[in-house]
Amino acid sequence: MVRIIISLLAISLSFHSYALTSVSASVDKNPVMINESLILTVTADDDIDRNALDTSALLTDFIVGRTSVNSQTSMVNFNTTRTTTWNTVLIPRQSGEIVIPRFEIDGVKTQAIKLNVLAADKSVTSAQQDLFITTQVSATELYVQQQITLTVKLHFAAELKRGSLTEPTLTGANILQIGKDKESENIINGKRYRIIERIYAISPQKSGDVILKSPIFSGEIMMPSTRRSNFLSFADTKPVSVIGDDIALTIKAIPTEITGAWLPSELLALHQEWQPEPSKFKVGEPITRTITLTAAGLSEEQLPEITMEVPQGLKVYPDQPELHTGLNNERLVSQKVINFAIVASQAGEYQLPEITIPWWNTVTNKAELAKIPGQKISVLPNTDIIPVTTQQPPSVNPENPTAPKVIEKIVIQSDNFLQWLFLGLWLLTLLAWFISAKRATRSVKTTKVSDPKVNNAYLALLAACKKNNGELALANLLPWAQSQSSNSELLTTLDSIHSYFKDKALSNAIIELQKSYYGKNPSQWSGNNLIDAIQNLNKQNNVKLVNTELSLNP
Repeated sequence: MVRIIISLLAISLSFHSYALTSVSASVDKNPVMINESLILTVTADDDIDRNALDTSALLTDFIVGRTSVNSQTSMVNFNTTRTTTWNTVLIPRQSGEIVIPRFEIDGVKTQAIKLNVLAADKSVTSAQQDLFITTQVSATELYVQQQITLTVKLHFAAELKRGSLTEPTLTGANILQIGKDKESENIINGKRYRIIERIYAISPQKSGDVILKSPIFSGEIMMPSTRRSNFLSFADTKPVSVIGDDIALTIKAIPTEITGAWLPSELLALHQEWQPEPSKFKVGEPITRTITLTAAGLSEEQLPEITMEVPQGLKVYPDQPELHTGLNNERLVSQKVINFAIVASQAGEYQLPEITIPWWNTVTNKAELAKIPGQKISVLPNTDIIPVTTQQPPSVNPENPTAPKVIEKIVIQSDNFLQWLFLGLWLLTLLAWFISAKRATRSVKTTKVSDPKVNNAYLALLAACKKNNGELALANLLPWAQSQSSNSELLTTLDSIHSYFKDKALSNAIIELQKSYYGKNPSQWSGNNLIDAIQNLNKQNNVKLVNTELSLNP
């Protein structure tokens, strides 16, 4: 019992008597290569607040990584030992002799450390380091909004436990990673390295001399265990950080002579393909024209819109453009591919205008013009299309109440008894005719009207729509439209149908029909919408026919 009390008293006295007496600082390597990481260790012989160490003084000469803190307490022969250790990862910013300043913790200071930083020698660096980064750009002089590629390679010969790679930084620039990371192996100066490669697209938005900052890798590598026994022991890890070389870039402003769209590129070209060949172009049959825009050093978003103008008699239906981005000889290459479906409504010779896109050649520093020359195409008649027949307007029956109105002029002479008598008889006749005409109108409402507009073309178009036969419907559209007009010369193309009828439902139905057959991806067409449109037009004609004013027949 007495021994226990004495032990407790000794422990209590040891706790109260212990205080901070010394603080030391050391580095794990000296000298060190520039851009190579080292570990600064600061140890205090007491249990100190974790935030007691201030490393802000290191930011001038070093890239300061993460700091880990470890506190330990041990007792040997009633002697209690306490330590607090800070481990900070540092990367020198420049070569030469750098002084790590003294640190003060609770009034106790460390000693200063003179660190010798060696200049970057690629051969020496590769031979001595287990971890390093290389950076390479496709060009160091470029224009505003011109894209270059940055290739970052992380080389490591040690086993990585964990790690992360930051993004490169450049003030006033758009930076985007291209594709996924690539892994490979290589032997450098007799040492085998695993390599992780990452490629970035960089597009500066401001002119001037700038510095492209390299990404920073921070992680942990596996170290051989220092324990005597491997039983129930774990492998040791070491925190590491590494950074590549910064790259100086010269960004040139947009030339003053540029007035339109700014497209800086090493190469920009236009290309076209036809399917089928233009020599096989026929009326009513679609032909596909594929135009491809290829540009080096431009992103997908920078590629301009491609438009196509056609003369009267041709109809063009553009598809949604396809965008592609890839690398060719470490150069970023973007493409825009768009398909145009062209349909001719009548035979003849057509001249397609040229397609031009102005751009700036970054190699020759000159404005250039990418273009597809104008092209003449011949459209042949199509024997598969039903020939258009013009219907004469129906003759008017003078006994039909819908005959043109005749206005009679009645002149009454004074003092003429016979004229008054005839006038009275005429009024009685008019009354009797009015009663009979009213009865005839009632019978019209209950009797099906024979519509002269309902002809063979109308029936053929309805049959094609019900069968969902788009080709046959296209062939009968013009004959039906001409049968609905007294002036068939105004209706010679599908476009003229839109302007003549000015019916939204009909126009939409025709456009739907054309897209289903002439688009890039033809789809199954349904004729229901077109049936509804033409039937509504015929119903309107029937109403006009019934409501026609009854004229007087003298």
